[in-house]
Amino acid sequence: MSLEELWRLFPIILREHSDDYARWYEEEKEKLTKLLADFEIQRMNHIGSTSVEGLIAKPIVDILLELPDGYELNRVSELLQKSGWLLMMSDEKKQTLDLNKGYTPAGFAEKVYHLHIKVLGDWDELYFKDYLCKYSEAARQYEELKLSLKARYEHNRDAYTDAKTDFVRKYSQKARQEFGPRYSVK
Repeated sequence: MSLEELWRLFPIILREHSDDYARWYEEEKEKLTKLLADFEIQRMNHIGSTSVEGLIAKPIVDILLELPDGYELNRVSELLQKSGWLLMMSDEKKQTLDLNKGYTPAGFAEKVYHLHIKVLGDWDELYFKDYLCKYSEAARQYEELKLSLKARYEHNRDAYTDAKTDFVRKYSQKARQEFGPRYSVK
């Protein structure tokens, strides 16, 4: 399947916030905690727009799972894939994995997840979420941006994501300035 065909099958969809997202996250967190019990999970968070109450979002629950430096990346990847996750990206040098679940040959399943695995760290995703949760005006601006980008890039996920980058960086930096080193690793 070509990239264009994939984007047609899995377009950018934006929906009103649903309370189901928090429940879906908790369900998946419990499964991941059991599956990866041997790996000393350092921290797990619901991130992305579905984690911000009231914000429109792609109906995809993003999870940031942090493991200790030097974790067995290939073993974690193998366990997750055997459990139904699809590997999107693996970077052994950076010790990152990106996986998804809920993408079917017929399109999106009812529950769709993106799992981002990194070593424990001071990640912008956490700051950005915190900022949007605290400042509803920034969340509204982000919502307006996403709606305008969906109109242009409904079938081009990469362009949609790239076009949000400056906004995300700006508010992640503001969050870091305001919240200080709340996610720093000691």
